[in-house]
Amino acid sequence: MAFLQLPAHLGYVALAGFVGMESMGVPIPGETALVAAAVLAHQGQLQIAAVIPVAAGAAIVGDNLGYLLGAKFGRGLLERDGPLAGWRRRRLADGERFFARHGPKAVFLGRFVPAARVTAAWLAGAERMRYRTFLLWNALGGICWALAMGSLGYLLGAAGERIAASVGLGLFLAFLVGVAVAVLVRRTRARRTAPR
Repeated sequence: MAFLQLPAHLGYVALAGFVGMESMGVPIPGETALVAAAVLAHQGQLQIAAVIPVAAGAAIVGDNLGYLLGAKFGRGLLERDGPLAGWRRRRLADGERFFARHGPKAVFLGRFVPAARVTAAWLAGAERMRYRTFLLWNALGGICWALAMGSLGYLLGAAGERIAASVGLGLFLAFLVGVAVAVLVRRTRARRTAPR
């Protein structure tokens, strides 16, 4: 039984739309769309060789639009007078220091964390992260994320379909993201503690 019946051309358009909008800052399930498209590719309804580049491209373009929106409007929204103005301005100053020290890591790893995936790009823009630095780490993050999540969905294939039908796609994807984050955290800690 097919996970979902969808004409191929609409599948790629829907994938690009979901991933791109999520990357711009709209809280919609872009990663769910990627895993679902990868499962469809496993079933032969889509091509994984197209799913991964479409998702990576949409992530990169969406993040760049989010960055530009954050750079143009985000700072003004955070600095304006009104309720909690002092608190917002202090958080903006904290964010500038954070992005100055950890911006590349935040942009790259933010791609793998649901809440950060929605906010990292426009925050980087609002915090005035150098655009060329953002562009490089955003592209690397988008490509690695699409490869990892697309490959995982494709390799799980029918098993992924059964698990998603039993426990729900959202819970299943939350588990997969948790595993990916745990692996990344473990590798980061191992690098920090490795003798130099």
